[in-house]
Amino acid sequence: MPITIDIQKQLQGLNLQIKWSSSARRIAILGASGAGKSMTLKMIAGIETPDRGKIIADGRTLFDSGRKINVRTQERGTGYLFQNYALFPNMTVRQNITIAGKAARSGKEALVQDLIRRFELEGLENSYPVSLSGGQQQRTALARILASAPEMILLDEPFSALDSSLRDKMQLELEKNLADFPGTVILVTHSRDEAYRFAQETVILEKGRVAAAGQTKEVFRHPQTAAAARITGCKNIARAERLSDHDFAVPGWGIVLHSKERLPEQFEAVGYRAHDFIPVWDELPSGMLQACIRYNEDARAELQFEKIFYFYPDAAAAACRSPGQTRPAAHSLLTWMVQREDWPLLEEKGMPRYLRLDVLKVLFLREEDGEYDEP
Repeated sequence: MPITIDIQKQLQGLNLQIKWSSSARRIAILGASGAGKSMTLKMIAGIETPDRGKIIADGRTLFDSGRKINVRTQERGTGYLFQNYALFPNMTVRQNITIAGKAARSGKEALVQDLIRRFELEGLENSYPVSLSGGQQQRTALARILASAPEMILLDEPFSALDSSLRDKMQLELEKNLADFPGTVILVTHSRDEAYRFAQETVILEKGRVAAAGQTKEVFRHPQTAAAARITGCKNIARAERLSDHDFAVPGWGIVLHSKERLPEQFEAVGYRAHDFIPVWDELPSGMLQACIRYNEDARAELQFEKIFYFYPDAAAAACRSPGQTRPAAHSLLTWMVQREDWPLLEEKGMPRYLRLDVLKVLFLREEDGEYDEP
């Protein structure tokens, strides 16, 4: 179902301006808390009303401020799964599903029984929500949504309150239960892993604006903006200067790099993912020294499957030796992540003398509101 969103809404502390379109069946809206994700979903559903703009789904206008069109929530063909599932507490599983059924009375019972079977709720038909597990509540809520024969399903951070092990299990259940749904599903999430795993296309919101949108893997591979890079997990972002078609400088890191490929015409920042640094234990040829970052240990953290090292490049570390300076600027702190399979090499050789960047893995980014170098 093609969907086009071009809406504005002034909120307290946030001017929401959302513009994007997609024909994907599985879409994620990804962003930090307060970015406008849930509000966008509610405006698609008709729960909230934009100040101005248009919402068009499958060629049908759901909202158009200029033409004074605002289709009622019940008539938009959307099913909305709230974070807490919003089951009726005084109704059984069967009653919760039945009340949403659109089939004629003669066919409603068969529809409800089929949904109970499909969502593995047999034996729970007469149970009330309070006695159900989280997974059972989610399946009941999804069954209720499908009983209403929606054209689009909207999922508002359905896993946000769960611990990681239960979250993974319920994500798998959700994907299985929606596998046969032919319409569009839009998932709002602050988890990049959920978005990457679930969505064919991803829209990244930052402070009420679209920071990036497109095929999910492409958005993660080439996020285009500093805001999108941060949200997709890039730990190292700093201002950059284009010196020529093939050379660029990163002043905060004290390096100048050469690219065999022609550089983009416009970029104000670069990003480098923490897993992509290349450790170097020996001195490099003099011509390569500018492409290296001297390791200055500041802190470290050890997780189950990776070790994380924090360091300042030489240029930033030197700043703290200037009169009146006690430490480098916070945004120059860099992050290096070492996967578990590489730990033996560190134990054998010790910490590297340098960390080198692979120019092919540098992300060239547009500046967003001057916040390219926030820690």
